[in-house]
Amino acid sequence: MAKMPAVYVLANRPRGTLYVGVTSDLVKRAWQHREGAADGFTRRYEIKMLVWYEQHHEMVHAIAREKAIKKWLRLWKLRLVETANPEWRDLWLDIVTVRSE
Repeated sequence: MAKMPAVYVLANRPRGTLYVGVTSDLVKRAWQHREGAADGFTRRYEIKMLVWYEQHHEMVHAIAREKAIKKWLRLWKLRLVETANPEWRDLWLDIVTVRSE
């Protein structure tokens, strides 16, 4: 997966504690969360599962989307994840696996 601005949602378990973030390098940032290298909220609550992400061509758009989602009700965030990922799978392998097509 090439570097590209992304908005992402992490969870500690299905329908558990959520974290919404933005990054210019999703693979690197998701790895930091998984390994506990990202200090703060996600490390304290062991929020490591990447359950949703959305890539953008420009960081300003990703930041605007992240800010909007952070203002949403929890129920809306749950629906966002469940629409794209109803099983609440950890999408880590999806972003690090190179697929040949």
